[in-house]
Amino acid sequence: MSVWLVTGAGGMLAPDVLERLAADGIQAVGRGRADLDITDPESVRAAMAEHRPAVVVNCAAWTDVDGAETQEEAALAVNGTGPRVLAEACKEAGAVLLHVSTDYVFAGDGTKPYAEDAPTGPRSAYGRTKLAGEGAVLDLLPDTGHVVRTAWLYGAGGPNFVRTMIKLEAVKDTLDVVDDQRGQPTWTADLADRLVRLGQGALAGTVKAGVHHGTSSGETTWFEFTREIFRLLGADPERVRPTTSAAFVRPAPRPSYSVLGHEGWRATGIEPIRDWREALAEAFPSLVAAERGNDTPDTTRR
Repeated sequence: MSVWLVTGAGGMLAPDVLERLAADGIQAVGRGRADLDITDPESVRAAMAEHRPAVVVNCAAWTDVDGAETQEEAALAVNGTGPRVLAEACKEAGAVLLHVSTDYVFAGDGTKPYAEDAPTGPRSAYGRTKLAGEGAVLDLLPDTGHVVRTAWLYGAGGPNFVRTMIKLEAVKDTLDVVDDQRGQPTWTADLADRLVRLGQGALAGTVKAGVHHGTSSGETTWFEFTREIFRLLGADPERVRPTTSAAFVRPAPRPSYSVLGHEGWRATGIEPIRDWREALAEAFPSLVAAERGNDTPDTTRR
C-alpha cells in the first residue's frame, strides 16, 4: 500500500488532510516541525528513508504575512528553501509532491479570476517567498510536482478569520470590516479533499503535474463574509459595518482582488471546490465548537 507523508502536521490544514486520507483507508504519516524540519536536507532524507512515501503533501509554511516583511530571510527558508529540499528528495525517491501555495503570488489588482498560468507579481515578502517555493517544485519536478494555491483559508484546527469573528460577535456591539478586498473563503476540509484526489490522480497517471487553484467557488468581500458568519450565528448582520483597507493599515499590502480561476481542474476530471456559502454552512458547527472550546493549536506553519 502506498504511504503518504504530510508535513506541517501541527498546523490548520494537515489534520484535515490526514483525516481525509484515513477515511479512504490510505496509510499516512503526519510530521510536525519538531519531527521534520523541511529546511534541513538531512531531516527530510531521514523521513523519506523511514517512510518511503509515494506522495508528499507539503502543508508546512511560514504563514505570518506581516512578520515576513521584517523577517523575509526566515520566511524564505520555510517557504522557498523548504519546498526545494522536499522537491529534491521527492525527485530522488520518485515520489509525487503536492505543495500548498497562495494567492499572494499575484499582484492582487486584477478584475477577473486569475488563471493558473496568469503572470505572477507578488507585492509582499510573503508572496515572494511563496513564489520561490512554487518555482522550486515546478522546476525540479516537471512530471510529478503539483502546486495548489489557496486563499482565505479557515478551519476548526487553528486561529483564523471565521473563528475570530465568532469570538468578536460575542463581545462587540458592532464590527467594522473591510469591503474593498475580494476573495474566496475556503474550508480546510474541502481543500484537503482536493489534495487527496489530486494525489490519487497523480499516482494513477490521470493528472498532469502543474498548478491548480484550491479555492472555493464564488467570491465575496471580508464584509460580506462576516455578515454571513453573523447570520449563521443567529446574530443581526446589520451589526457588521463596511469600511476600507485604509482603516486597517498593515505592514504587508493585502491583495484587493484574490479571486482565482478553476479551469485547471477540468483537465484533471476533478470538480472545483463548491460555493463558499455552502461550505461555510457545513463547517460552521465545528468552527463554533472549536472556538468556544478554545481549541487553538499551533498554526505558525500551515
